[in-house]
Amino acid sequence: MSPLTFLAIYFIVWWVTLFAVLPWGVRSQAESADITPGTDPGAPVRPLLLKKLIATTVVAAIITGGLIYLVTSGVVSMDDFPMPFDTRPL
Repeated sequence: MSPLTFLAIYFIVWWVTLFAVLPWGVRSQAESADITPGTDPGAPVRPLLLKKLIATTVVAAIITGGLIYLVTSGVVSMDDFPMPFDTRPL
């Protein structure tokens, strides 16, 4: 597999991981009793986006690194994954 393929996989894993990490440690304005006028009470007080972006990058790198290890070591091959428009008979 080419490095561009692994980069594309990392990109997809990064976005999926971001959506999994976003809810970590969020406190809404209603929970902290500090509602700013004109905002939704469910809006986060401090979203801590930099920490979440760093955590997303690290977790996505670990997941992608594990996938690279599995593919390059021969444990799995790309033939093991279902592909769209596969014309081979089942």
